[in-house]
Amino acid sequence: MPTTPSTRAEPEPEVAVARAALDTLRVVERHPAGLPPYDRDAFGEPWADTDGNGCNQRDDVLLRDVLPGTVVVQRQDSCDHDVLAGSWLDPYTGVLLTFDDLKDGAQAQAIQIDHVVPLAEAWRSGASDWTAERRAAYANDLDALLAVDGPTNASKGDEDPAAWRPRQGYQCAYGVRWTLTKSRWGLAADSSEIRALGELLDHCG
Repeated sequence: MPTTPSTRAEPEPEVAVARAALDTLRVVERHPAGLPPYDRDAFGEPWADTDGNGCNQRDDVLLRDVLPGTVVVQRQDSCDHDVLAGSWLDPYTGVLLTFDDLKDGAQAQAIQIDHVVPLAEAWRSGASDWTAERRAAYANDLDALLAVDGPTNASKGDEDPAAWRPRQGYQCAYGVRWTLTKSRWGLAADSSEIRALGELLDHCG
């Protein structure tokens, strides 16, 4: 059922860091010429256990982002938090998502783990030149992942903020996370993307 939560402002230091980082992003063409075709396999196995805690990154993100007191988990092999059920507030739409059986394929597809800066966008922005190990690390970076509504994630696709944005109440947080992800990984941005990120950060007040 839809809900309209109050806007959570990003901490002021993170906003300030994002605004400063935005000015340092390397500027490239929106569709650089000569890039090899994007291939998801170049980023390694989806949802690997890169932190060695026994659980894959999907379960790690689901557990991190679940609403407190709603999660149901089980042990599966070496993972002590295989997520079975719970409720999540989709940051992109503000809709409450509740699932009782994430082993059911339809329910599992209805909550997805989004790369805030999509892999294809990262590929265009510099990841095509990375090693396979660096691409795999990027694809499983918990700070760049969010549990979100599946259909909304599909509508976002590989678009940047010049072409797709979440609800207004999440635009500050989205701009901060996108900018800091690009800065942390040394990814470039095109001029329309930089302009859009500036508009998102303006929502931070």
